[in-house]
Amino acid sequence: MGGSTEAIVIRHYGGPEVMQVESVVLPDPGPGEILVRQQAASVNFHDVYVRSGAYKTLALPGIPGLEAVGTVEAVGPGVDLFRIGDRVAYIERAYGGYARARVLKAELAAPLPDGIEPGLASAWYLKGLTTQALVDQVEPVTPGMVVLAQAAGGGVGQLVARMAKLRGATVIGTAGAPAKQQAARDAGCDHVIAYQSEDVATRVMEITGGKGANVVYDAVGADTFEGSLASLAMLGHLVHYGQASGPIPPFDLSRLGAKSAKVSRPFLWPYIQPREALLARSASLFAAMAAGDLPLTLGGRFPLAEAARAHAMLEARAAGPFVLDC
Repeated sequence: MGGSTEAIVIRHYGGPEVMQVESVVLPDPGPGEILVRQQAASVNFHDVYVRSGAYKTLALPGIPGLEAVGTVEAVGPGVDLFRIGDRVAYIERAYGGYARARVLKAELAAPLPDGIEPGLASAWYLKGLTTQALVDQVEPVTPGMVVLAQAAGGGVGQLVARMAKLRGATVIGTAGAPAKQQAARDAGCDHVIAYQSEDVATRVMEITGGKGANVVYDAVGADTFEGSLASLAMLGHLVHYGQASGPIPPFDLSRLGAKSAKVSRPFLWPYIQPREALLARSASLFAAMAAGDLPLTLGGRFPLAEAARAHAMLEARAAGPFVLDC
């Protein structure tokens, strides 16, 4: 096996143009490893941060890409988790997803059921696992709760809204452009606040009769933090799981005392460990995908060689998500 394959390689930080297709060595899978012939790789904003140098988490030269799906083409010694021909999805924190084929630790991959299109699976795998962790573990959503989903027209925001609604919550979403507002409604939001023209906290209190939201899921960060905090109910929980507009500034922790509120900053990785947790979460997500319970669409597909164009569109805030066909 082994040989070579094509991949997107970054040799120095910069704009989308620094990503170039190169031929790279494709080793034989070693003990505990599998060789995956990839079908689709997701394009995430995390990849933009890696490419630009905002995150220096990829050793250069390196291949970006956190998640992809494909078919097992070879297995290394001692691997009994998969067989040749199995469909798999994976998230690899060490990157390497922007490639036609790659070698991967078998324990990082999860079985991908037949009937789920590779592009959709790749685009929504990380987002779906993240959302499940948010609504089931970080702050479990139960019937009767009021949930505020900031940026509910975005990728994870739509999933937060839909999954919270499926669990019996009243969901309030925020969105900017009219198209994003409609996406939030389509995702199941009972109320949508146009944050560019309405004060979010004021509207939340109007909708809830002055009680506020039991939980606020916020991936925007600096721009929405104060509004999210003001929107909380007594004993409310502000789940700050991203910072698209920049990190929140330092704040006086005693401000939480008036409502006995809490703020948390979760990351996905502890919620999908050990492997049994990854498998259970993946199976649950794929079942929801197959059942049509989630609002899953693609904003665009690009050949692997056009990764730079996908990044440019992502940075221009074009409606995603985007995938690379490998």
